[in-house]
Parts: sequence; structure tokens; C-alpha cells
Amino acid sequence: MPAPKMPAGRRSLLVTSATLVSLASSLALAAPAAVAAPTPTPGPSASASANASARPTATPPAAMSTVGGTRLGQPGTQVQLAGGAPVLPKDLTARSWIVADAESGQVLAAHNAHWRLPPASTLKMLFADTVLPRFPRTQTHQVTVQDLAGVGSGSSMVGIKEGETYTVHDLWLGVFLRSGNDAVHVLSAMNGGVPATVQEMNAHAEELQALDTHVITPDGYDAPGQVSSAYDLTLFARSGLQKKDFREYCSTVRAKFPGATTTKKGKSARSSFEIQNTNRLLAGDYDISQYPGIAGVKNGNTTNAGATFTGVAERGGRVLLVTVMNPEKPDHNEVYKESAALLDWGFQAVGKVTPVGELVRPRGGGGASAQPGAGDSAGESGQAGGGAGASGGAGASANPSGTPVAAATGSGHSTGVGTAMAIAAGLMVLLVGGAFLVNRRWPLPDLVRRRR
Repeated sequence: MPAPKMPAGRRSLLVTSATLVSLASSLALAAPAAVAAPTPTPGPSASASANASARPTATPPAAMSTVGGTRLGQPGTQVQLAGGAPVLPKDLTARSWIVADAESGQVLAAHNAHWRLPPASTLKMLFADTVLPRFPRTQTHQVTVQDLAGVGSGSSMVGIKEGETYTVHDLWLGVFLRSGNDAVHVLSAMNGGVPATVQEMNAHAEELQALDTHVITPDGYDAPGQVSSAYDLTLFARSGLQKKDFREYCSTVRAKFPGATTTKKGKSARSSFEIQNTNRLLAGDYDISQYPGIAGVKNGNTTNAGATFTGVAERGGRVLLVTVMNPEKPDHNEVYKESAALLDWGFQAVGKVTPVGELVRPRGGGGASAQPGAGDSAGESGQAGGGAGASGGAGASANPSGTPVAAATGSGHSTGVGTAMAIAAGLMVLLVGGAFLVNRRWPLPDLVRRRR
């Protein structure tokens, strides 16, 4: 669906279908997917653990967190259509999903938004938002055996080799493009170790008021008690997108990654190989096209979590975030198909629906608070079957303010298509310690075109 024309004077990220086709010419053409037999349980992925016993029940809890608004704590679909509003897509099978305006923070619609579920590799958004500011991208690190200790069996890997030296830039490409658990463990080792990194991630989640989240592993590998929610994952994406490097990495389609060093006739040489982003709305696949205006952010798949995805896209001057967790329909790339359908609906529904909640700002951000008694919300209760852990949160006011998305330009250090969005100038507040930019006026993103 082509993007609508922009109002005069409004700057936005304009990505036409023809441009997408041209930039995606190296990808396979879309073809109809075969319909699989309707079995409800997706199989394990390359990053899944063999333990499926912690898989949550298919029934959401009767009471969930009300952070962001009381309706978000109610089970089932929450939407309030006004005149001329499109109906929600049919055949949505995800256990939990949310569609929100990335700049205003308004939640346009949601389904079990605060259901605590295993997050899979979408948890890497929180990892990146926590750790990415710690190291300059040019810093190098020689990998040791200890750095890779504890990487889960069957994990998704980018192919890091012990004894080889990598830049921080290389490692983040491995995290975002290949969802490499090996890259996460190396960065965690540089950050003081896995336990310290997990502790920092939990603290940062609390700062973001992502109170459904409890981190056990930094890479999202299945672990008892590790949970998040569609609401929290959307907060992580929104926070991460304030960071230039985060925007660059999550929007990079393909890049060169260092290989092994070999010695021949006394001369050492290091090979490289191409890695491609596993986000199918960004890279495309045989049964799904690159989504117009997509600019990241992260996908995941494990035995307990099923398929999970958070994406950000721009159309006609609007920037939307969508998170989809664990579609029951077993079709290939189903999580992306349901995400694309929700994004299409969201772009058509903006201004035609009454928001059912909001994405809250971080603590101290000058906006909505998740403290007890704030606004129209009550205390949190209930959690999903596999999940323990995160401290109970309370409600948030219905003030539709939030933190604007900022998105990226491509990097000269990577190859392929670098998509993204950049934040317009305006009055900003720098939160000490979190480096979280809050734009009080919520302007639209600057015009930034896709480029090779």
C-alpha cells in the first residue's frame, strides 16, 4: 500500500514501494507460502532450549499490570473505534500484541498487552539499550574461552571464534543481524560478566517502568522465570531507538563479519563473510515482502516463547511500533504477517480511534508514572505461567505523552541497506545515567532516505 501524501511543510521518512523493490533486488521474490496443518505449538528454533515444560498456558491471567492505563490490564482485545475507523485484521492468533504511536506514546489497540510471557531474543533490545552506551564502537576485544562459557545449547550464533579479535561494532552487528548469543556473551563478559549484566538489565527495565520483565539470561535464551510482555518490549524498543547506534544496527539489512585468521606461507590473512538480518520485514523472504517504511527492530524465536517480534515503521509522517508475541497459527513467517497486518491497520486507524492507553516515560522523565495512585490506574496483579519475578507495578496516568522514536541513518561501517529515521530538533531533556532523550514537542522525524 503506497504511503499517503505528506501535508505541506511536514518532514517524514518517505519510502515508496518501488524504492523498496529496487533496494531488495538481491532478495528472493515473494511467493505464496504453503499452508501448514493447524497445529498450535511452533517447533524449536536455532536459539531454543530443549525444555518446553515452562511454556505458558494459553489462557491469560484475569488481572494484569495496569501500567499505561486500566484497559491494558484487562484480558482480551482492547480497542475503541471511532467513526470511519477500520476494523482490526482478521485471523490474529498471537497470544499478545500491541500497536502504539511511537512519538505520542498513544496505544491504539492491544491484546493481553501485559501478559508475562517468555520474550526470546526480543529481550536483546533491553540488553542493547543497557550495554550499548558502555563501549565505543572502535574498541577491540580478543575473545577467550571464558567469554563464550554458558552459551545455551542450540543457540543462534553469529560465529565468533575464541582467540580472534573483534571490534565492538562487529559484536553489535552480530547481536542485531544474526541474534548471536555468542556476541551477547562476549559483550556481557566485557561488561563485567553475565550476572552483572543481568542485574543491570533488570535495573534498567525498572527505570523504564517495564515492570512485567524479569531477566535471567541477557540473550533471551529460555530460562525458568524469565518473562516480559508486549507492552514492555515496546518500551524497550522505544527507549533503544533514542540511541543513534541502536537505530543503525537494528535497521541494517546485511553486513560483513570477520571470519577466521589463516596463515599461508608465513603471511596471516583474515577472511570475512556476509551476515543478513533475520528480521523478515526488513530483509524480506520468499513468502513475505520487505515492509514499506520499516526501520527495525528485533525478532526472536525459542521453544517456550514461540515467535516474537517488535517492529517500527513510518508512513505519511506517522511512526508506529508493533509487538507481536507467539502466534498460534503455524504458518511460515506468521509473526511477521500478523505484525504487518497490525501496522497496516494502525496507519489507517491513526486519528480514528480513541487510545486505550499509553507508553509511559522512564522514571523521572517528567511524564506518566507507574507509581501507585497515579492517574486512573490501580495496582498490578497476576503473572503468566512460566514467569516469576518482576516486581509488581502500579498504574500510570492516561496522559498520552511519551518519548519520541528516533531512528537512524545507515553506517559507513556496514554494507547493504541501512534504513532508519532521525529525530527532529526540539526541546530535549537528558536524563542523567540513562542518556534518554525526551522531546517535549514530539515532532516528526527528519527526512532520511534509504541508502546503500
